[in-house]
Amino acid sequence: MTRPSIDLFSGGGDTGRLMAELDWARTPLGPVSGWPQSLRAAVRLVLSSRYPMLLLWGDDFSQLYNDAYSTLIGDKHPAALGNDVRVTLAEGWDVLAPLIEQAMATGVASWVPALQLLLERAGYREEAYFSVSHAPARDDEGRTVGVFTVCSEVTEQVVGERRLRLLRDLSVLGDGRTVDVDATAARLIDTIDSHPLDVPFAAIYLRDGAVLRRLACTGGDQGHEGALPDTVELADPGPVAYAWGLPDAAEGRPTQVTDVADRLPLPAGPWGDLVRTALALPLPSGDEDQPLGVLLAGISPSRGLDEAYRSFNQLLAQQISVALRNAQEYEEERRRVEALAELDRVKTDFFANVSHEFRTPLTLMLGPLADALTDATAPLAPVQRERVETAWRNATRLLTLVNSLLTFSSLEAGRARSDTRAVDLSALTTELAGVFRAAVERAGLTLEVACPPLPRPVTIDPVNWERIVTNLLSNALKYTFIGRIRVTLDTDDEEVRLTVADTGIGIGDQDLPKLFERFHRVRGARSRSHEGTGIGLALVHELARLEGGEVRVASRVGVGSTFTVALPWSAARRTALTGPPVDGRGDAARAAVEEAMGWLAEPDGSVTEPDRTIGPAVDDLAGARILVADDNSDMRAYLTRLLTGQGWRVRAVTDGRQALDEIHRERPDLVLTDVMMPMMDGFDLLRRLRADPATRALPVLVLSARAGGEASVEGLSLGADDYLVKPFAATELIARIRAAIRRARDRIAANPPTVDAASATTRPDEATSTAPASAVEPVGDTSVVPAAPADRNGLGDVLDVRWAYPSAPTSAAMMRRDVRRTLGDLDVDPDVLEDLLLAASEAMNNAVEHAQRPSRPEVRVRVQVGVGLVRISVRDFGTWRDRRPAMDRGRGALLMNAYGDVRLVSTLEGTTVTIERRLADPA
Repeated sequence: MTRPSIDLFSGGGDTGRLMAELDWARTPLGPVSGWPQSLRAAVRLVLSSRYPMLLLWGDDFSQLYNDAYSTLIGDKHPAALGNDVRVTLAEGWDVLAPLIEQAMATGVASWVPALQLLLERAGYREEAYFSVSHAPARDDEGRTVGVFTVCSEVTEQVVGERRLRLLRDLSVLGDGRTVDVDATAARLIDTIDSHPLDVPFAAIYLRDGAVLRRLACTGGDQGHEGALPDTVELADPGPVAYAWGLPDAAEGRPTQVTDVADRLPLPAGPWGDLVRTALALPLPSGDEDQPLGVLLAGISPSRGLDEAYRSFNQLLAQQISVALRNAQEYEEERRRVEALAELDRVKTDFFANVSHEFRTPLTLMLGPLADALTDATAPLAPVQRERVETAWRNATRLLTLVNSLLTFSSLEAGRARSDTRAVDLSALTTELAGVFRAAVERAGLTLEVACPPLPRPVTIDPVNWERIVTNLLSNALKYTFIGRIRVTLDTDDEEVRLTVADTGIGIGDQDLPKLFERFHRVRGARSRSHEGTGIGLALVHELARLEGGEVRVASRVGVGSTFTVALPWSAARRTALTGPPVDGRGDAARAAVEEAMGWLAEPDGSVTEPDRTIGPAVDDLAGARILVADDNSDMRAYLTRLLTGQGWRVRAVTDGRQALDEIHRERPDLVLTDVMMPMMDGFDLLRRLRADPATRALPVLVLSARAGGEASVEGLSLGADDYLVKPFAATELIARIRAAIRRARDRIAANPPTVDAASATTRPDEATSTAPASAVEPVGDTSVVPAAPADRNGLGDVLDVRWAYPSAPTSAAMMRRDVRRTLGDLDVDPDVLEDLLLAASEAMNNAVEHAQRPSRPEVRVRVQVGVGLVRISVRDFGTWRDRRPAMDRGRGALLMNAYGDVRLVSTLEGTTVTIERRLADPA
């Protein structure tokens, strides 16, 4: 080959060197020396370009191209050099021919941005995409004898965008709004079915315990479903499941299946080739060791399973997993909501049923009470009248609460109806506000009412309107301490508006959104009373909606609140019902005012002296000072009457803050406090008393309507001496008060010094013999209760302390606490202390369980300590009775005798059990 021929291909890279070495004389183009200048120029242009270029020349479309183009045709290079393009690209010629022929025939260039071509450049029929431009190539005389082809492969871009669209479509389905998991899986499969070029077929399996369950599948005409198992028992998968790689994927190991065509002859891809490969991929879950399920996805026969394709399938599995997990969470949440709704419905029905059941006993309470109060033929004595009036007032209040619960439960259940009547709303509102005038003025507030006549009557349920106005006025009075309450009624062309404004404490912004939720109460708010159900404003909201209106609120802390009930004229002009109206009009207002008067009944602050004509004739606690703290006026009056009847001096206050002031002014012998009170509640009062060294030992007995173990544990853990749940028996309350005062006085009287450890643990030469097991049985009745045994070893020289406890099962715990604290100060051996506590507890339990018809409902405990010896005496005040065998634990006597020297003496006036023990065990 001549030098000029070699120079033509210089600078053309590897392809240029191959072209220089090629024997062109054997090609349709002939020897290079005979090439026209136009062909030479075209070849130089192609070889000098870094962009993929192909030159087709002559009638045989001989190919000349550069290095960049050689990579596009893969293993067809270098055989394609000088050969006919119709042979080299035979599989794609039907697509290329029209473009090439158009360029040669018209002499006009063309451009296609993403031309799909079938290529066989990597051993399989490949789906490829190119951006292609065809321009005419002319010879020396200007005739079109060939085509310049400039192209770039965009396969990765086209396929990548297509896969991203699928992932995006799946992500939209992962919002969890589908009804259930099966429906979500069906929607996912439908979306995958619309992208068959990337996922020829797919099946979603979900783990259900030890079973994989197929939720949905797609691909082809769905005729392949029989080739895929419906369920897979993971404990024994079987050969079909193993062939598809499902058990391995269910354990978190991705599996490639290579013989798909043998089991599932499914044509796929743009050229209809059979699917040969599939991937079984675990669906990720929160537990890495247990995937959510398995995705079985077919691989396109027209795309190689490269890293990008594998990554796409991993993302596909993740998107499906997210969608299924969201659907599971949504389904679980829906079930929880349905369960809560059912629980709410059951609760509403329960309230309705219980409230109805309350009406009969309330009727039988209120009727006789009213008869007794109005009976002129047998008038009540003043003391009895006061008691009956208290019962009647609180039974009426209970009826009001029942009616409120009935109304609210009916509203929540959707069963409430509006008994609409044509009323003069201005006159009705003025009348209802007037009922509150005395209570408002008694509170030192001003009531302003501005309800001018409306232009037309309003159709509304008067009982519902009464409840709305009553609740709003009651709420305003409860939280307003200075200033005024203003009630206005106005109208415009759109609506009628009731406004109740006050100058009260106001409501914080954080509480306004929850204000009309049932049972919501603003924590820590100052009020005249802590009593209430927490449904008043919720009832206003629901009743306003029932009447076709709405309620709005505006409030500022420290300035006041304004509630507005707006009724559109369209709702206020409904058709009025005929027939007699529903009974009960005026009841809600009167009951609310009666309750409000109770808030305003402030105690006079004086001490109520005991009535010397009643109560015990001889009492060591006579004249004891009791401070009562309760925000309910009737409860204060009842407790005052009850306690003064025991010969005690009583002072009553309305909240914890007043109680604290009274304690600092004059220390009482005992504080009897409610828990839920305004200003400062009972628990807060208890915390402050226990934090102050001056009042740390002051006995505090807590009364509360909060029943349950948690409430009592909270009170006792804060340092309460006792906790009593309302309603309570008067005798039990008095017994607990007596026991608490005596324990406090005994602690003060004892004030024991610290004993020397050496003397306390000195072992005597001879231990006291243990009594037989029968020693805890009664030894017979005598005329008197014997005195405690004579002091041996100086018993009582170190310590002698007494306590009194109510005859109740809970007293054993209080006794253990007192004995542990007392003996713990003496450096008693821990094992000895635990033995004594166990023996004393059994003695206390016997005293509570055996004592029959006690003359005093209490148990007295005495602890005496001498040098090296301790004695615990437990005495009750009832006659002895044996327990039935079913009740007897069979170990009381054994335990007591095992841990001490036990003696028992029983008389007609009571039983005394004495337990003695050395302070130190033998070495």
